[in-house]
Amino acid sequence: MNIFEALREDHEKQRTLVDLLCKTKGDSRGRAEIFENLKTALDQHAVGEEEFFYRPLLNGELAHEKARHGIAEHKELDDLIEELEATDFDSPGWLPKAKKLRERVLHHLDEEEHEVFQLAGKELSEEQKKELAVGYRAHMDGKNAR
Repeated sequence: MNIFEALREDHEKQRTLVDLLCKTKGDSRGRAEIFENLKTALDQHAVGEEEFFYRPLLNGELAHEKARHGIAEHKELDDLIEELEATDFDSPGWLPKAKKLRERVLHHLDEEEHEVFQLAGKELSEEQKKELAVGYRAHMDGKNAR
């Protein structure tokens, strides 16, 4: 497995969770559970992605700016999560905020897969791609990789 495959696996989980979240209604147990799962998935993924994908790209030339942009988008997603946390689940404003989060998550994942991955593929060696995947997977599995 290489870093791109490892990241794509988690991207699919995020897409599923954010889609499910936008189908929930009111202050339900389901909404709270899906929101917590999504929040955890996004946070853990962002930390691992910044360490095992963006950090190596920041030192290169081809994907440097894209890596910086991706990190900035993680902050934007964090801010949207905080907005949702500050809004009552049964508030009329909650679902529009969740849909905005969905839009931003999907934008981030698509941009990463269609733009950043291509540049990173040219910048990283095959060995690096595999080593980064090992570190990333260990992080996602809760093991210390470094």
